[in-house]
Amino acid sequence: MLTGALGPVELVVYMRSLQGYYGSVTGKRISHKRVKDTQVFDIDDFVEILAANYPHWKAPIVTFIAHRGAGPFEILVSTLLSLRTKDEVTSRAAARLFEKARTPGQILSLDLEEIERLIYPVGFYPTKARRLHQVSRILIERHGGKVPDTLEGLLALPGVGRKTANLVLVEGFGKPAICVDTHVHRISNRIGYVDTRTPEQTEFALREKLPRRHWVRYNELLVAFGQVICRPVSPFCSRCPAAFMCPRRGVDRSR
Repeated sequence: MLTGALGPVELVVYMRSLQGYYGSVTGKRISHKRVKDTQVFDIDDFVEILAANYPHWKAPIVTFIAHRGAGPFEILVSTLLSLRTKDEVTSRAAARLFEKARTPGQILSLDLEEIERLIYPVGFYPTKARRLHQVSRILIERHGGKVPDTLEGLLALPGVGRKTANLVLVEGFGKPAICVDTHVHRISNRIGYVDTRTPEQTEFALREKLPRRHWVRYNELLVAFGQVICRPVSPFCSRCPAAFMCPRRGVDRSR
């Protein structure tokens, strides 16, 4: 369970533990022949390369919280807090909040001013405090205090969009789902695997094309990859382990 802010030492220990989870070796770079421009992008090779290099990168905060034993409600709350907020801010805010409340009933026992104080300075913290009250009340009144484990049930909650709902399914329930945020949308198009204009279009394109065996970890890998290597502007192509197979669509400048 999340019992405090995530320190740098704890983060390193966690990332090292993922080596076994992904069956990879830290620092391993998978050797492949350079693909020709006419060849179909090999998503299996791409995912394998990211998984092998993942221990070098910072894990997305919600994934980190999930791997520390958090339940579906804590995952849902953490995801709502993380919207438009840096991971380190989300980490500290979630830790403070969960020291006081870990269930819908406990959230409702706190007044809005207390929740605001606990989650500050996450983005839009007054709105998020009200949202946590709303969601907690609905979960108690309609779901027996439990988080729905279906996409439809999650989308019916206020403030929960497709990205949040899919992430809760993956991290909170271990169900195969495709969570598409800005990193997943950008990188999936940059590597030429999809050709879409919006995250929602990317989600449905990936549902049709991405092998189901990759659904659960696809977001986790691409978010970490996108935060460290495949940046929105001037990505670090010179240090990218998958650069040899990437058409770099839409990339005008790289490092």
